Amino acid sequence: MHSQLRRQSAAVVTAVALLAGCSGTAPSAAPATTASQPVGTGTVRYAAPGSPSNAVTDPHGLLPGESDVVRMALTYDVLTVPGADGSTKPRLATAWRPDATLTKWRITIRGDAKFSDGRQVKAADALFSLRRMGKKAAENFGRMSMFDLDASKVIDDTTFELATKKPYAEVGKALEGATFVVPDGSDDFTKPVPGSGPFRPTGKGGAQAVVYDRNDDWWGPEPPAKVIEVRAVPDPQARAQALLSGQVDLAGGVPATLAKQQEGNSAVRLLRRPGATLYPLVMRMDTKPFDDRRVREAVRLALDRKQLLDTAFLGYGEIGNDLITPKDPTSPANLPQRARDLARAKKLMSDVGLAGGVDLTLHTTTAYPGMDSAATLISQQLAEIGMRVKVAVEPPDTYFSAVYARKPFYLSYLGGIPFLDVVRVTLTPGSPTNETAWKDPAWSADLDKALAEPDDAKRRPLLGDLQARLRDQGGYAIWALSDRLDLAKAGLSGVPEGIGFASAFIDQVSLDG
Repeated sequence: MHSQLRRQSAAVVTAVALLAGCSGTAPSAAPATTASQPVGTGTVRYAAPGSPSNAVTDPHGLLPGESDVVRMALTYDVLTVPGADGSTKPRLATAWRPDATLTKWRITIRGDAKFSDGRQVKAADALFSLRRMGKKAAENFGRMSMFDLDASKVIDDTTFELATKKPYAEVGKALEGATFVVPDGSDDFTKPVPGSGPFRPTGKGGAQAVVYDRNDDWWGPEPPAKVIEVRAVPDPQARAQALLSGQVDLAGGVPATLAKQQEGNSAVRLLRRPGATLYPLVMRMDTKPFDDRRVREAVRLALDRKQLLDTAFLGYGEIGNDLITPKDPTSPANLPQRARDLARAKKLMSDVGLAGGVDLTLHTTTAYPGMDSAATLISQQLAEIGMRVKVAVEPPDTYFSAVYARKPFYLSYLGGIPFLDVVRVTLTPGSPTNETAWKDPAWSADLDKALAEPDDAKRRPLLGDLQARLRDQGGYAIWALSDRLDLAKAGLSGVPEGIGFASAFIDQVSLDG
C-alpha cells in the first residue's frame, strides 16, 4: 500500500505495499558501476519503494511500503506464498486440508523450521501469529476476516485447526497475505524478535538501510548472497539513480521514462513483470451522475485505451478490459475487448438526459508515475462525449487519506493483489474502503456460493463470472495494465518473477549470475 496511506488509507496492497514517491525529471543515462561493491563479496543491495521515516517493525499491522514487506519476508516465514502463475505454493505450511463443510481446515507446518534463537517453529506459534493479525484488523484491512480464530485450535506441534466463519474454499490463498510467523507470546517489536526466515537482521546500516546476514539454519534453499541490504527510497527517480551510480545492485519500481532511456545499456538489465500495476478510474455508484449504470458504461466506452497506455506507461504494459484483477488465475478469459465507441457513449449520455454534457472533477496525484498525465488525457477523451472534466492534482502525501474512497471520481491504485483480496478491501458493502460503493446482494450471495464450492475446476469459473459482472455493472474503468519495471546490475539473477506479494521474496537474488 502507498507509503502515505497511514492507518486511514486503504488502497490495498494486502499483498505488497508499493512505493510512495514523487515524479521528477529523469536523470541522464549513466553507466552502472560497481566500484564500491565488487562482484563476489556476497552482498546484494536493494533500493526498494518505501520511506525510512515510515518504516515499521511489527509484521502484523500496516506495512506501508514495499521495503517493509521485503524486510519482513527476509526475517520471518509465511505460511503460503503466491507462485509466479498466481497459484498458491507452500512455504512454512506444507498442507491445508478442509473437512466436508469447508469450515474447518487442518493446517500442517514444517517440522524442521527453527527460529533464530534455536526454538522449533510450532503450530502454536503460527496460530498465535494469525490471532495477532486478527486483533490488528483495523491496521491490516481485516486480513483474517474470513477466519473464526477463537474457534481455531492447536492439535499438535506441527498441526492446527483453522476455523472459517462460513464455507471458504480459498484458505490457501488467504494464508498468502503476509502471514508472518513469530514466536508464541511475542508482542513487543521495538526490539528484534526471533524469526525463522532466510536472513537475520544485524542492526547495522543506519537510518537509510537495514543489513541482513544469511540464516544458515534456514530450512529452505540456501540463499546465494551472504548479506542483503535493503534501502527504503521513496522517490522512483532516486532509486534508479542509485542503481546507475553503482550505489545499489537492484532498484525496484522505476519510472517508464527512465526505463526507456536505459534500453540498450549493456551495464544494466530492465526487469519487467507484466500486469503488475493498475490505475483504476473510480466512479462512485452512490453519487450522481455515476449512480446510473449507463453513465458508467459511457465513460468506459469513451476511453482510448491504447492512447492511455502509450501516454501514461510509455507502452510498457497492455490495454485493459475493465477487469479489476486481470492477472488473477480466476480472471475470465476470452471476453471481447471493450473498444472505444463514441457514438454509443453519446447515445447513453442522451438517454440519461445529459446530452448537453455534465461538469465533473477528476482527482489525481503524482504519487505514482503517470497518474497525473493519465488523468489529463482521460479528461480530454471524455470531453468528446460532453463531459467537462476539471483535473485536480492532489498532494501525494494526503491523496490516499483525503481522496481514496471519499471522492466520487478519481484515479486509484492497485498493485497485483488477488481478486479475493480486492473483494475484502474494496468490494465489501459497509466497508469504509468500498471505494465504488458497490453493494449488489445477488453478487455477494453468489460470491458465498462460489467460495463454498470445493472443486477448484468448478469454483474458478464461478469467480470468473463474478469478475465479469463487476466489469460491466460496477464503478471501475480499467483502461490499462502497467508492467512493474525494475533496474538491475548486469549479472544479477534470482529476482522473483511474480507480482504483488510474490515480488517481496528476494532471498534467492545473486550477483554471481
